[in-house]
Amino acid sequence: MDIRHLHYFLQVAHHKSFTKAAQSLYITQPTISKMIKSIEEELGVVLFNRSGKQVELTDAGQVIFAQAQDIVHSFQHLSVELDDLIHLKKGRITIGLPPMIGSSFFPRVLGKFREQYPDIVIQLVEDGAKKVEEHVEKGLLDIGVVLSPANEALFHSFSLVEEKLMLLVHPSHRLAEQEKVKLSELHQELFVFFRKDFALHDRVIAECVRAGFQPQVVYESSQWDFISEMVAANLGIALLPEPICRELDRNRIRVLPLVDPVIPWHLVMIWRKDRYLSFAAREWLRFTQDLFG
Repeated sequence: MDIRHLHYFLQVAHHKSFTKAAQSLYITQPTISKMIKSIEEELGVVLFNRSGKQVELTDAGQVIFAQAQDIVHSFQHLSVELDDLIHLKKGRITIGLPPMIGSSFFPRVLGKFREQYPDIVIQLVEDGAKKVEEHVEKGLLDIGVVLSPANEALFHSFSLVEEKLMLLVHPSHRLAEQEKVKLSELHQELFVFFRKDFALHDRVIAECVRAGFQPQVVYESSQWDFISEMVAANLGIALLPEPICRELDRNRIRVLPLVDPVIPWHLVMIWRKDRYLSFAAREWLRFTQDLFG
């Protein structure tokens, strides 16, 4: 019995039909029937009850089914790993990242990576950190960039950036000339916020509540440039990460240090602990970890 025998057996169990299993495998029904018969003879058990319209697993078949799934799955992983070795430095990576970091430093990282690995395709998926973490957990993304702390039980991670949030106000704002601003001083302000699927949304609200007030949110957006333009139009104040604030026009927006408390903006790269990573994904992790030190 080899891996092909187990694969055929799983297909019959899945379709509950020799005919449908044969069609899915592009072989004849007699061929698959003979293959299953040879497994039964080798193991000395009957795997399927063939008396009804649909074939059903016997109790022995159910035992074999559970083991066969693990064996075939492990063999497929082995095949993928060997394929990576044969086709060195080729592949595809799906990476999730919050929109606000896309233009600040990621293009530089991607450019350097592509110089070394031109045959690796990177698909970027922009979404809030909550969604990114959820999609990495479900296996929809290989790797994600999220706010620290990440779930240590599920993910490996390493630090990318450790910055802080800054306060954005209109030049005519009452706080515009201060050297620094306490969070409690913003209790009567109108906030332009990130959407609810952004981890910063919940984090800023939690800090405001600890400072003794519930923030008044008048607008929500997923785009940092839209948020900053709302501040420039004097429609509210905002809190944005320090790297983004370095790109803003200081004649139109005042950027002030936020203190008591300082709200950190700590980004980490995550990937599932129990999931196989392709050669391309492993190279990306090694490359970025070296780059960010």
